[in-house]
Amino acid sequence: QVQLVESGGGLVQAGGSLRLSCAVSGRPVSGYAMGWFRQAPGKEREVVATINWSGSTYYADSVKGRFTISGDITKNTLYLQMNSLKPEATAVYYCAGGKTFRGPTTSMDYWGKGTLVTVSS
Repeated sequence: QVQLVESGGGLVQAGGSLRLSCAVSGRPVSGYAMGWFRQAPGKEREVVATINWSGSTYYADSVKGRFTISGDITKNTLYLQMNSLKPEATAVYYCAGGKTFRGPTTSMDYWGKGTLVTVSS
C-alpha cells in the first residue's frame, strides 16, 4: 500500500521560506510522476508543481521562480522549497503521485493528508 506523508508546514511571515517534505512508502518514488497541490480556504484545489524523474518539471505561474520541486530517490522523499512566500500562499499543501507525467494535468492516484502553510502579512 502506497502512503504519502507530508511535513514541514507551519506559520511564516510574508517573504519567508519553508520546505515541505513528502515521505513515500510502499513504492519507490522513481516509479511515479509526483506533485504538490494546494487548497486555500474557500477555493478549489490547484496544482502547484509536478515532476518526473527524468528531470521534467511544471510550475504554476503563481509560484514560478519562487518555488522548487525536487526529490531524493535514496530517501524516497519529495520536497517543495518555497521562497518569498506571500499571504495568498496560505493553504493546505498536498503531496500526490501518479503514473504518467503530463505537467499540470498529471493524473494523481495517491494523495497525502496535507500539511497547513500559513503566511502572515
